[in-house]
Amino acid sequence: MIVTKAIFPVAGLGTRFLPATKAQPKEMLPVVDKPLIQYAVEEAYAAGIREMIFVTGRHKRPIEDHFDTTFELELALEQAGKEALLEVVRGVKPDDMECVYVRQPRALGLGHAVLCAERLVGKEPFAVLLADDLMVGNPPVLQQMVEQFAEWRVSILAVQEVPAEHTRRYGIVAGTPINERLMDVSRIVEKPDPAVAPSRLGVAGRYILTPGVFHEIANQPRGVGGEIQLTDGIAGLLRREKVFAYSYEGKRYDCGSKEGFLEANVELALAHPELGAGFREYLRGVEI
Repeated sequence: MIVTKAIFPVAGLGTRFLPATKAQPKEMLPVVDKPLIQYAVEEAYAAGIREMIFVTGRHKRPIEDHFDTTFELELALEQAGKEALLEVVRGVKPDDMECVYVRQPRALGLGHAVLCAERLVGKEPFAVLLADDLMVGNPPVLQQMVEQFAEWRVSILAVQEVPAEHTRRYGIVAGTPINERLMDVSRIVEKPDPAVAPSRLGVAGRYILTPGVFHEIANQPRGVGGEIQLTDGIAGLLRREKVFAYSYEGKRYDCGSKEGFLEANVELALAHPELGAGFREYLRGVEI
């Protein structure tokens, strides 16, 4: 019952970032000096996961290239004696990490994307990470969740309190508190109107799920937006298994929005060991 596999649904079109995403995946947009998808993969790796499953679509080849070996670049860096940069390039994909790719043939929703990876996951528990949500925590957020899973052996959803007017953007959960960070979920609703939302606890882009969720997703009708929703699959799973919500320690940047993307760039640049001091000094001189 350890978590060794993670699914990264990366088939979306990134329409909120057009024209920047016209010819490149939104997951490859850089935050300071790394693409969004690399932050998510590094978080999964830090949690002990070694098999990364990318559910891709057309025009997503740059993601595969990013986690592949680039012989020409590595040779050029080696010959130029740029050992530090060579280490950075080789560190993108550690030797003990496996990357697997499967196509989502049609954009039918997050639940459908997860279902596309069923054969690769098999009968094991697995993580789902949405690269749009850049999570910063110490320890990393997914590592916190893996530790909770090791103790409780049930599906776990990362949650945070959201403004009432934002419930239409999230899956919203309600249930019974277990401790200050865990809740035994009794209900989950996809993007409810604030007037009928069961709470203000919204599901962030991190999940640890048991394989039973695949059966629920495969046998459910389409939900909000005419899509096959992961939230609906989890709601079905609640009829047979316990699901916990975990209020994680850390900060989430909604990099699916331009505002969140800019916030992540500014705050992570300020925390960067090489760039932070100079960037902070620059910002002090900016007229606001």
